[in-house]
Amino acid sequence: MATLQGGQLGPDPGALSPAQLEQLRNFKIQTRIANEKYLRTHKEVELLLSGFFREMFLKRPDNIREFAADYFTDPRLPNKIHMQLIKEKKEA
Repeated sequence: MATLQGGQLGPDPGALSPAQLEQLRNFKIQTRIANEKYLRTHKEVELLLSGFFREMFLKRPDNIREFAADYFTDPRLPNKIHMQLIKEKKEA
């Protein structure tokens, strides 16, 4: 096992058996599938992210972390997303 900068231990590719590697690979695939299903059924996640990126690209903040913190903690955000969901349902 290699030692990384800061004294942390890096990954050891020989630490898992072939069966464990296969199990891990299957777990990763199933997790990706579950994540994709979740995102496809929860439109609010898409609205949150697209709204954030839109505002970020329009405003071009110097401190993106601070901007993100302010954006996602805005108490008006849940209502804003809710209104967008209603609007999209009416347009469909």
